[in-house]
Amino acid sequence: MDWSAGVLGFAAGVVIAFVTAPVGVSGAVFLLPVQLSVLSVPSPAVTPTNLLYNVVAGPGALLRYGRDGLLYGPLTRRLIAGSLPGVVVGAAVRVFAVPGGGVFRVLVAVLLLPLGAWLVVRTLRPGTLRAAEPSPRAVTGLALVVGVVGGIYGIGGGSLLGPILVGRGMPVVRVAPAALAATFLTSSVGAGTYALLSLTGGEDIAPDWSLGLACGLGGLIGGYFGARVQAHVPERALRLLLGGLAAAVGAFYATQAAAA
Repeated sequence: MDWSAGVLGFAAGVVIAFVTAPVGVSGAVFLLPVQLSVLSVPSPAVTPTNLLYNVVAGPGALLRYGRDGLLYGPLTRRLIAGSLPGVVVGAAVRVFAVPGGGVFRVLVAVLLLPLGAWLVVRTLRPGTLRAAEPSPRAVTGLALVVGVVGGIYGIGGGSLLGPILVGRGMPVVRVAPAALAATFLTSSVGAGTYALLSLTGGEDIAPDWSLGLACGLGGLIGGYFGARVQAHVPERALRLLLGGLAAAVGAFYATQAAAA
């Protein structure tokens, strides 16, 4: 990695984490297109590099949420219990069965585009599209599925868990810390799993360490200040931001999938 790529990665990490941390999204899903289109990180190395970003960037926002007393609770434990085993399975699937990115683009587009639009509509018109909070068992099952997807594609899971749980009626201020905690732990396990698999599968499935660290250090700073800002942003605005981010990512990958 040359110095210009490191500076660009650091700056991208700061901006992305600052915008996404208030709504419980690690930002890795937004870092992915930067890696592929701008920094030319090869696949599947882009996946563990994303996970490394989450590991380095995560403590910034978590430290702030912990200081505010928002980090610990049953929702956090349920998300962790489901997503941790899922990310190990997902990493193995990524290395041995799903090396390409085409399926990923379609999957993200189909899931996030309507999900983001649904969340925006529910926020702007609260009397429509009513939904009850999922049961504890359903939350754990959802976290397991998202953990597998996150392990395959290196997106942590918060970008999927956040819109779904908030769309089901949970407040952003409750979901965001739990989603980021689960993302941090699953990314740590996922990055370690990829490091072990790289010993037998080749260097191309190991993370780009220098770039991942540069992006992560930017995310560490941006995430801390993003989490700090959350307390000053109304719930309605947070829900619109989360829905808008989800729809934007879905639209981006839909465009890429159509052009492939």
